[in-house]
Amino acid sequence: MEAKRVARAGVMAALLAVSAQVMVPIGPVPFTLQTLVLAMVPAVLDPATSVFTVLAYVVLGAVGLPVFAGFNGGIGALAGPTGGFLWGFVLGCALAGALAKVLDGRIGAYPRALTCAAALVLVSYVCGTVQLMALMNLDLAGALAIAVIPFVVPDAVKVAVGARLGCTVARVVK
Repeated sequence: MEAKRVARAGVMAALLAVSAQVMVPIGPVPFTLQTLVLAMVPAVLDPATSVFTVLAYVVLGAVGLPVFAGFNGGIGALAGPTGGFLWGFVLGCALAGALAKVLDGRIGAYPRALTCAAALVLVSYVCGTVQLMALMNLDLAGALAIAVIPFVVPDAVKVAVGARLGCTVARVVK
């Protein structure tokens, strides 16, 4: 991996860790700025580096570094109520990367970044909801009420802003 890609991946992983600490605890799933940074990732990094970056972030947290919301880390965080969202970040990045490849050259940079970021967040919602249902013995409606519905509007704003910021950063650092 060339130095530029490594540096960008490191900066984005650090931004993910910092954005996780900007949080409002509103139940088992906190409100953080991670969605904004996640929306930047597919716009700033190529698909393979995006997945590597988010996977590295999750692994750093899994081994105990306090990079998850509330300065949490460790396997327990990945196995807990919000762990599905973290796994969903990785899977969502993979989908976003595939979408970016398909959409490259077909639509503008911002619509592409917005579509990729929305897909990433959607995958995270699905994974997070499934794990929350399993761990908290909730039905779908209950899990959605806790983990998705309160976040849809703020996350839509964070995705729009993050995708725009990501496009700006990508244009500047080319």
